[in-house]
Amino acid sequence: MTLHRIQLALLVCVMLQIGSAFFSTQAHAQYKVSTSEIGVGIGGANYKGELAPEYRFLNNQPALTVFYRRDLTNTFTARGGIMLSHRIADDNTIGDDVQDLPLPDYRQAELRLSLAEVSLVMEYNFLDYYDLSQKVRISPYFFAGFAGLIYNKKLTTDNPSLPSLDKPFDTDLTVSVPFGVGIKYALSKHWNLGLEFGTRILFNDNMDFLSEADGKHVANPYDKDWYYYNGISLSYTFYRANCPPPYRRQPGILD
Repeated sequence: MTLHRIQLALLVCVMLQIGSAFFSTQAHAQYKVSTSEIGVGIGGANYKGELAPEYRFLNNQPALTVFYRRDLTNTFTARGGIMLSHRIADDNTIGDDVQDLPLPDYRQAELRLSLAEVSLVMEYNFLDYYDLSQKVRISPYFFAGFAGLIYNKKLTTDNPSLPSLDKPFDTDLTVSVPFGVGIKYALSKHWNLGLEFGTRILFNDNMDFLSEADGKHVANPYDKDWYYYNGISLSYTFYRANCPPPYRRQPGILD
């Protein structure tokens, strides 16, 4: 419950910071140089739900991301990305204390889950990362935004008294709210290294198929599913000079 409150508080803080960007008086056109980046990342995707009620780093499964980032001001950057992952979650291999509780022992369930996420987020940079005059360019950042998620799932059970838990592969679409923290470090003028941890809030409890079955309580109906991504990235920066508007002669008194 404490982690949940911290995550929600962080989300509110980030959204307030992003909202302030719309009232900024500094226009992007004032910069002499604008930047955009393309990059890839590798890391782990983590699911938190009925089969894994608590976040554990060791439950991460491999994930791959590709993204495009563009600076809007010296503080804000916009980023669009795609994240792909596949994982298997099992009541017998959760890896924490909950695996010995009666409900997981009763379910004996296994989940196969593949997901693809398309996201658009805003990043708030604490330092002026895009100032090329700095000898060392580094900045921590917050990010928040929206994402569309398509996921494919299959649920099986070893408990013969719960035949309704055996469900074939099914594909669903939903939306989520990604937010989190990261840090950027410039390896050179063009190459950047990044490290990020992010949480995704879902608005349903259906990522793992577990809700109610045959009138028997097999899940917590009051808790939503979550998923996470944490990883490292490498990106390449493109620079573009912002030329001033062309000079136009103003008409004089004698014109």
